[in-house]
Order: sequence, then C-alpha cells, then structure tokens
Amino acid sequence: MYKGLIQKEKNLSVIGLGYVGLPLALALAKHFHVIGFDINSDRIELMKKQIDPSCELEAADFEGRDIEFTHDPEDLRRAHFHIVAVPTPIDDHKTPNLSPLLSASRTVGKILKQGDYVIFESTVYPGCTEEDCIPILEEESGLKFGEDFKVGYSPERINPGDKEHTVEKILKVVSGSDKPALEEIANVYGQAIEAGVFKASSIKVAEAAKVIENTQRDLNISFMNELSIIFDKMDLDTKEVLEAAGTKWNFLKFSPGLVGGHCIGVDPYYLLHKSKEIGYNPQVIVSGRRINDTMPSFIAKRLVQMLTQRNKNPNASKVLVMGITFKENVADIRNSKVIDVVKELQQYSINVHITDPLASPNEISNKYNLTLNDAPSSDYDAVIVAVNHAQYTKLTMDYFKSIMRENPILLDIKGIYPRPEANGLLYWRL
Repeated sequence: MYKGLIQKEKNLSVIGLGYVGLPLALALAKHFHVIGFDINSDRIELMKKQIDPSCELEAADFEGRDIEFTHDPEDLRRAHFHIVAVPTPIDDHKTPNLSPLLSASRTVGKILKQGDYVIFESTVYPGCTEEDCIPILEEESGLKFGEDFKVGYSPERINPGDKEHTVEKILKVVSGSDKPALEEIANVYGQAIEAGVFKASSIKVAEAAKVIENTQRDLNISFMNELSIIFDKMDLDTKEVLEAAGTKWNFLKFSPGLVGGHCIGVDPYYLLHKSKEIGYNPQVIVSGRRINDTMPSFIAKRLVQMLTQRNKNPNASKVLVMGITFKENVADIRNSKVIDVVKELQQYSINVHITDPLASPNEISNKYNLTLNDAPSSDYDAVIVAVNHAQYTKLTMDYFKSIMRENPILLDIKGIYPRPEANGLLYWRL
C-alpha cells in the first residue's frame, strides 16, 4: 500500500475536513495525491479557493499540495487508503453521539474495494472501531474485514490555535488490525509526520490512549478549579498560591479555567459511557466533570456578589463579556463555556454585551441566539475578560476603567493581568 501511495499509483482520501482533517490532508498532500472529502459543499468551495473555513490555516498552507477537494462521495472510489476524521460530539444528555462517525463509515463502506485501508482518527471509546465501525464497513461493502480490507486507528492530536505544535510536529500514535497493516499505516503517516510515529500494540490501546489524554487534563484542571473555589472563600489568590507551589520541581503546572471545546470537555464522556457499559461507575472522572461543568455558574454568582458589594443592582447592571470562543486565538465557538457564563448572567436579568475579535457574528446568532457587539460602549458596571486572545493581553487597567461607570469591576478569568494596585477597580480572577 505505502509503495503504491508514494509512487502515486494509488490515492489517499481524508473524510472530514474540519480543524483536524484539513491540516492532516494538506500535510499528507506534500507526499501523496490526496482526495479531500467533506459533506459541506460550501466549505469545499472555500477550500478550493485556498480558504480554511476554520480560520486556522493561511493560503500559503495550500500551496504546492497535491490535493483535490470534493463533496461527491463517488470521487472516493479512486482512493485506496481512507482516513476518517469527522467530529465525535456528545448529545444534550452528554452521551456519545456517533452519528457523524457511523455516517462516514457508511460512506466509505459504499465505495470500499478489495485491498483498501480505512484508518479512523475521531476520538472514541475503546472498542468503537472494531465493534461499531467495522461491521458497517462490511455491511455496506459486502467485503470481509481482515481478508478483503484492513483497518487502523490513529488518534488526532491537533491543537487549534497552536502555531508551534502543528500536525507534522506532534508524535503520531498509530495502530493496525494486524502487524502488516500496522507497518503500512506507520509508513504512510511517518512520511508526513516529522516527529515520527508510535506503534500501539492494538487498535483498542490507541483508542484508550487518546481518550485518556484529554480526560487527564480535564481532571487536573478540575482540581485547579476546586482549589480556586476553596481559596476564594479563604480570600487567597489562587494564582499566587500556584506560583508558590510551582517552585517545587515535580509540581504539575495547571491553571483553573472554563473547560469547553470539542476535546477536553467532551472526551471524558466517551470513557464514562464505555465504563458504565461494562459495569463500572467511575468516581473521579464524574467528579472532575461535575466541577468543570459548574464553573460558569460559580463565576456568574461571584460577579453578582461583587455587584451587590459595590451597591449595584444586578437587574439594572450592564456587563461586557470579552471573548466568546472556546479558547484563545481561535474562531471556534463549539461547546464554549463562555456561552454558559452569559446565560447564567442573563438568569439574573443582567444586560450582557459580548465582543470577540475572532468569532463570527452569524455563527453566534444562529447557534446560540446571541448578538455579538461590534465594539464596547463606555458605560459598563463590570467587564469579564473570559478568553485570553492575543488582542486582549495588551489592554491596561486604565482602558478597562475608561469603559466602565463608577465603582468598576473586572473579572479576569484566565489571570492575564497582574493584580492592580488600589485604583478604585475591584479585580477578581479564578
């Protein structure tokens, strides 16, 4: 397989060209002929014009790549090595929603040929590839797994907004349905990934490794968030405590914050789902999720307390929330916990304004029924800096005071700014 791909006698496809699939497809297209497929025709048209709909890549990243973009699944028949990189979200009940993954499996199954490879990158629970995806591939294709086609799993490790740790520079975990498949898959990825590959012993090991990467971060951040709640009650600055503790060589440096997005705030539920399915009810993971999910409520209540402390009626208060995306320096608003902060504030009848230099006003309106203001006004009772976009890091305390009324309040969720000296501004951070 690898020999045919590198000599361009065979083609490679990437199914799903979001924040994971597109960078991977472009990296592979330096070495192979790639068919980039997405069901969204509007996105495909943008990519044909060298525009990344996710606003992560520049036009230069498309230059010199041997890639064609399509929304026609029939074009996938010309490929022999298929990489599936579609989203794996959770539903309103925080249960894994495998619809995009199973749909993609059906799409690939319909065009699967004898000798083809299918590699899944989407985050799943251990066993999903073999128990849920492969049967669909067999049913749709009429082929026999292991005899007619082979399968692998290589978990995505894209970090949105990170210009240093790009897809080529992050070690790639790979796995295959048998040893020959593993070697072929490792060779293909190894051609494009400068950091190299790590060969997992099985598909399930690779699936489990991925799902615990973000679960570990979730739990560490939940501990920091719980500490911030405790220290706030003790009138201690959590950031100062962490800086002091961090002087010890083996102290792990995490920070409190809102845990959203489509990885850290989602992946643990896949592990929870599988764990309960096999008869074990996790304690630590559930506790961590509970803490992180309640942080928007904690922040909103803390602001209401501060408004009252400054003799401001929450019902008559006007608050600016700066930053609505799920993390800094990205345009992605999916599963943003800042949205939850806004909704919590609105429960107190607070008039909330939202600004963000990267988010799309149309997306905010369509997805959350919220309005994104073009620019701040100058009569706020409080300002919440919720996301540490690069544009916000240069702002000063004088600026914040200039857009607020008397007795101003600043909530610095990510702890971007040094704690100000007494200047009439009531400052708080997690």
